[in-house]
Amino acid sequence: MRLPNLNALRMFDAAARHLNFGRAAEELHLTQGAVAQQVRRLEADLGHKLFHRHARGLTLTDTGRRYHAPVQQALMLIREATDQLAPAVQRVTLSVPPSFASKWLVPRLPEFEARHPDNDLRVVAEESLTDFKRGGIDIAIRQGGKPQASSLNSALLSLVDLVAVARQDSALTKKDSHELADLAQHTLIQDGHRHWDLLLRQQGLTAKGRVLQFNQTALAMDAAMNGQGIALVPRIFLGSQPLAELWQAPRLGDQGFYVLWPSAQGRAKTVVDWLLRQ
Repeated sequence: MRLPNLNALRMFDAAARHLNFGRAAEELHLTQGAVAQQVRRLEADLGHKLFHRHARGLTLTDTGRRYHAPVQQALMLIREATDQLAPAVQRVTLSVPPSFASKWLVPRLPEFEARHPDNDLRVVAEESLTDFKRGGIDIAIRQGGKPQASSLNSALLSLVDLVAVARQDSALTKKDSHELADLAQHTLIQDGHRHWDLLLRQQGLTAKGRVLQFNQTALAMDAAMNGQGIALVPRIFLGSQPLAELWQAPRLGDQGFYVLWPSAQGRAKTVVDWLLRQ
């Protein structure tokens, strides 16, 4: 039979790694419908069903699992051969949480591009666990405790120093110092980490005002900038944001932003070194 279409194989590989057409489409910068259609066409050409479709994702059939291993290896060989033709360009994919991307990384990217014009840095904003072997990710930045995985290199980018912030023209900024009990009288803005809940509980306090809940730190910061209350955010996110610091929270042990990369991934070094210099 004729060889399958290479683009269809790339879409099959991405779908097999993510087990989700939507996430495969994001990786390939295509629509979910385009990926699903190409995979269906590939199945028709091969005469074999490669996936079981479910309401919340995919699973590989036995045939699909056997087919994916050599296809993935073949695509890797093609990528490596192509990279050898253009070794001056180092392609690196960096996975970061969305708020970290918007409030810390994106403002610094022009400096990276100017300093390293031969590096093609691709940024993926996501918070899910990273599978370096199957996900196409070279480096990840994650918030949490010190990583324990022995198979990964890790480096501390910054500890999570939380500060309470409000709009610069807020009446709260007229007071020289604040205590947690004082802040609890006002509207608090909380992100998905729920640090306000933790700190209040540790000191035996309860919020007296409203608590606005957002799933991302960047949204909590935007709400604070709109004058909607007091947000509790990592200091490294502030940069030139028009927010005033009201109070610094106690440090949360080894909680920090950690850079992670596979021990065998040599091409990550330039980006990791740049991140740590920042």
